[in-house]
Amino acid sequence: MNRQLKGKTPRKPPRKPGNSQKDPVGVYCRVRPLGVEDEECCIEVISGTTIQVHAPEGFKTNRNGEYKETQYSFKKVFGVSVNQMELFEYVARPLVEDLVHGKNGLLFTYGVTGSGKTFTMTGSPGQGGLLPRSLDMIFSSIGPFQSKRYVFKSDEKNGMEVQNEIDALLERQRRDNNLNVPKSSSSRQKVDPEIADMIKSDEVCKALDVDEDSCYAVFVSYIEIYNNYIYDLLEDSPDNEIKPKWNGGGTPLRQNTEFIPPQSKLLREDQSHNMYVAGSMEVEVKSAEEAFQVFWKGQKKRKVANTRLNRESSRSHSVFMIKLVQAPLDADGDNILQDKNTVTVSQLCLVDLAGSERTGRTGAEGTRIREAGNINQSLLTLRTCIEVLRENQMCGTNKMVPYRDSKVTHLFKNYFDGEGKVKMVVCVNPKADDYEETLLVMRFAEMTQEVEVARPVDRPIYGFTPGRRNRNQALKEELSRKLQERGGPVEGGVPGFMSIVQSLPPLPSVELTNPHDDITLPRLIEALQERYKIKQKMMDEFNRAASTMRSMLQDLGHNQNSNDKLMSEINDKLMEKDRIIQNNKGEMERLEKKARMLENKIDILQKTTKIYEEDKRALQQELETRDQRLHRELSEKRRMEQRMQGVVTDTQHKWEKECERRVNAMQLEMQSRLLVKDEKLKQLKAIVTESKTPGRPEPPPRQSRPLRPSREDRTPAKRSASPSPLPSSTPVRPLHRRSRSAGGEKWVDHKPTTSVELGTVLQPIIPNAIQVSTPTEKALSKCDRYVLTHQEVASDGEIQTKLVKGDVIKTRSGGQAVQFTDIETLRQEHPTAPRRKRRSAEANAEQADGSWTDVETRCSVALEMKAGSNMGPSFEHHAITKRRKP
Repeated sequence: MNRQLKGKTPRKPPRKPGNSQKDPVGVYCRVRPLGVEDEECCIEVISGTTIQVHAPEGFKTNRNGEYKETQYSFKKVFGVSVNQMELFEYVARPLVEDLVHGKNGLLFTYGVTGSGKTFTMTGSPGQGGLLPRSLDMIFSSIGPFQSKRYVFKSDEKNGMEVQNEIDALLERQRRDNNLNVPKSSSSRQKVDPEIADMIKSDEVCKALDVDEDSCYAVFVSYIEIYNNYIYDLLEDSPDNEIKPKWNGGGTPLRQNTEFIPPQSKLLREDQSHNMYVAGSMEVEVKSAEEAFQVFWKGQKKRKVANTRLNRESSRSHSVFMIKLVQAPLDADGDNILQDKNTVTVSQLCLVDLAGSERTGRTGAEGTRIREAGNINQSLLTLRTCIEVLRENQMCGTNKMVPYRDSKVTHLFKNYFDGEGKVKMVVCVNPKADDYEETLLVMRFAEMTQEVEVARPVDRPIYGFTPGRRNRNQALKEELSRKLQERGGPVEGGVPGFMSIVQSLPPLPSVELTNPHDDITLPRLIEALQERYKIKQKMMDEFNRAASTMRSMLQDLGHNQNSNDKLMSEINDKLMEKDRIIQNNKGEMERLEKKARMLENKIDILQKTTKIYEEDKRALQQELETRDQRLHRELSEKRRMEQRMQGVVTDTQHKWEKECERRVNAMQLEMQSRLLVKDEKLKQLKAIVTESKTPGRPEPPPRQSRPLRPSREDRTPAKRSASPSPLPSSTPVRPLHRRSRSAGGEKWVDHKPTTSVELGTVLQPIIPNAIQVSTPTEKALSKCDRYVLTHQEVASDGEIQTKLVKGDVIKTRSGGQAVQFTDIETLRQEHPTAPRRKRRSAEANAEQADGSWTDVETRCSVALEMKAGSNMGPSFEHHAITKRRKP
């Protein structure tokens, strides 16, 4: 068996069938009346399920400086006018009915100090709280069916044993004679006046559908959790046991100066993994008065103190446990079954939690600070456990719930794991001083409502005939009545042999006074014979009646068999109906759960929508403010533009006049320069003409070239987008090369019929070229080089020409193959396409003569990939046109 890790809550064994039906924790809210009418109130009851909390004067909780109002919903909200009886009907009565039917329940009050938790749980004379009303309802329901005292006995391990009446009688005598064992309070003793008349006679209520074929017994125990220690309030112990003894210096009186915490009861786990307080005293009570007297005895030992906020502030968590034990009667309805497995134990825990408080407001010092710290720590652990349970259920996680961090949560972990129904009454004080603490309480209550607890299963049915107690009682009453009619003993039971003897004729006197008496004996013989005849008649009548009864029993047996068959068929049908009902219930539970989830989502969406609407209103207000500011800025801008437009117009007119003056001056200067240059050119021409030798024969006439105009007169011509092709380098891996002495390299100039004449100054001049529109084997066999002219329209509307060059190589099969080694790219403006941009040569007609021949201009048009470069053969390299800055 694997040992469980330390600090980890053990899982339940699979001792019970799983129950997928779950109910949320029932959270109720009770508002305490204000003590002073003029005091400010921060809580308002809107409806029977909703309250609204608003910040009092001086609390600015919104960014806009407005008061923020928050609404919280509960299962039921009880205002200041609700009495104790109405609160009991809604909250505690369903738990008491479940207790009578064998189910567990947990009810605890929660709130800040001074919010009315103890009054809600205990009450006052004439206004009994939840606890005395629960006790009164329990005993009003099971009063006629209670067992005798000590028939049920605790096994000291959170279980109950059944004793027979003799053992129970001996136990009562032993306890009455033993002075060391404390006696329980008697209901006939004088009731404490502080708790007298807690419940009025007209407010008594009973539970419905109480099992009359069972015997009941009630056990109560009362503990308190003080500074995270558990103490039994019903145990006879010194009053000052909880507090250690301190000397004047504020340290405990011990020899070794070490503080030992006071002795505490231990929490243990029974065989069913349910937690219980080991060694706590359980008192069997037989009436509501006796039970409440026991409670009041322990209540006087509970730790209370006077603080600034509450005159009698509870300094500990109190737990009053009501344990109801019930066992079925036997088949005859007379005695209790002596089987421990048939005993059902249900428990109702009524918890009065100490209120959370701030030491700054209570003015606590010394011991009170330590008490307040332990109280707040235990309540924080309770919040943490609820939060982890909520996260595990809503998000599907499996985080460990820290039950063991506090004795309160560790004691009641079974209820949150599905051992009973859980309800919480949130008590709030509407005064403005408790506003911040009230907000924390409301958030915890809102989170608790989202936790679901498994619904407890019904107790098993043992198969006995219902109503056997009443039938047995009716049979006894009928026999007593018949015996009383016949004059027989009422308490003697069924008449037997004596009644039959009394019905026979009386015997004569048999006293013999004379030995020769012949009369007495014959009379006796005659009487005996007569009685014998009557006996024979009675025997015959008895035999006839027995035979008749035998036949009736046989018929009854046959009828019983047929009835059994009929009952089995009916049971099968009922089982089928039950399965259908269970399936329908499961479907209904699934739909209800889905509906609850949708309701939660709707609530979340409504809250989100409300937040978004508030943000929308704030943003709209901010947008309107910005729009007004923008309109002011636009009007200011328009005024500024009008002023600037006037300034610009004046400045433009001024500069136009200045530019016109400068252009006229520049034109005059340029004309003078041109006249000077023309004069120099004429003089140079005359010198050249005069320098010719008259005796030298004139050279053959050369083709006259047009006179190169001056730089100012000539217009720039359109040039090719790339320089003239350079001679190609040696092809890569040539397989055959013709000798250069045989007339040089011959080219196959492949120009498709769709090619457009460039008409530019730079034209690719290829000597010894055979121009073809389609390459043939004959043309390729006569040439060494090959060039293909390919044209296409680029994206900018210009013609892009590519010259693809290669070597003609002979193949082994006797044919020719072309190995491409270079690509040259040329560009020209399309004759029909619109001109996108003026070239720099056309835009500026006054550039210098050699401006178009500089390296930057040529490189900005195109680059040429040469064979034998580092990129290797047969690679294409397209240069990106570099445009000049304007």
